[in-house]
Amino acid sequence: MSGDFDVLICGASFAGLAVARELAGSGARVLMIDRYEIGERQTSACAAPTDWLSALGLEDSIRQTFPDLVIHTPHATRRYRLPWTFSTFDYRVLCELLDDQNDVQFETAKVDGRSGFTIHTDRGDLSAPLIVDALGWRRMLAAPGYQPPDAPLSRGLEVHPHGAGSDLEIWIDRRYVPAGYGWSFPAREEVRVGVGSFDPRFHVKETTVLLAEDLQRDAVRYQGNWIPHKLRPGAEDDIFFAGDSAGHCLPLTAEGIRTAFYFGIACGRELRAVVEGRSSRADALSRYASFNASHRRKFEAMLRVQQLIPRVPPRLLGPAIVAMSTRRFVDWSFTHYLNIAPPSFASAPAPAPAGEHVAAAA
Repeated sequence: MSGDFDVLICGASFAGLAVARELAGSGARVLMIDRYEIGERQTSACAAPTDWLSALGLEDSIRQTFPDLVIHTPHATRRYRLPWTFSTFDYRVLCELLDDQNDVQFETAKVDGRSGFTIHTDRGDLSAPLIVDALGWRRMLAAPGYQPPDAPLSRGLEVHPHGAGSDLEIWIDRRYVPAGYGWSFPAREEVRVGVGSFDPRFHVKETTVLLAEDLQRDAVRYQGNWIPHKLRPGAEDDIFFAGDSAGHCLPLTAEGIRTAFYFGIACGRELRAVVEGRSSRADALSRYASFNASHRRKFEAMLRVQQLIPRVPPRLLGPAIVAMSTRRFVDWSFTHYLNIAPPSFASAPAPAPAGEHVAAAA
């Protein structure tokens, strides 16, 4: 495999597919590559605000929808009625539905590295003036040095026993993890039960099994991944980064799917402006980097809360979640939380690039 393209998207999960969606009908020669087939490898609990799935036309992937969030601590349990609903979904179906919205060429290939605007893969070298790294937390196309356990990464593991449930549940309980939380996300015929640790040095397999046993679920069909919890630059050395490669996973909640959609759409709009001759590559990189950086304050605020919660004595956690369960506070806090990456962005018109430029390699 070889060739020159206008845009090369490395990674074909949430962020990469969102980038590709924004390039549909642009006339650009776009290649998207991934080591796996589209929809082949699920690495998360696969849940997102329902409004985001609707905004992207992905309703057919939904397995179960929840109006409430149930939070457990050792001393209290509280049910929060959310101002918007959350849905679990089928990963393969969602990816296939999102892939149907683009007209890019897709190939399976493992990325080994980069030299300038040439990407080295196990199937040959590929070149493009516009390159996106949507390959995940390793940030493959940047300078090396982002490796666990020293990198700002959380770790998560979950099991997928067959069964059913009616509640979206979270456990803040040091019996399962000193710094982090456990979860149970029903998805129609299966329940996704897992534990995430903000400390990458804490191994979560034993406590994932413990939580499954406490819920009388079988610990079967494991999946896990590293989860970035710090925002990183959206552009570096002429490369665009989206999704986990840019740290687009919200601290505290580890929610990274809608943010991958959100920043992927923003990235795709900048790329489209370039291939259509309305912007230069340099301007697109600068605009996308600024858009990414404009969210830093919100990400850092959530990271501070993530760092604070493990220091709260367990006896105070119960009263805290009770105090925060008032309808007024829940509506205010969860509305602000959704607006970090609002679903309206999916259909909002892209801002016009400043000035007119010649395309691609300017």
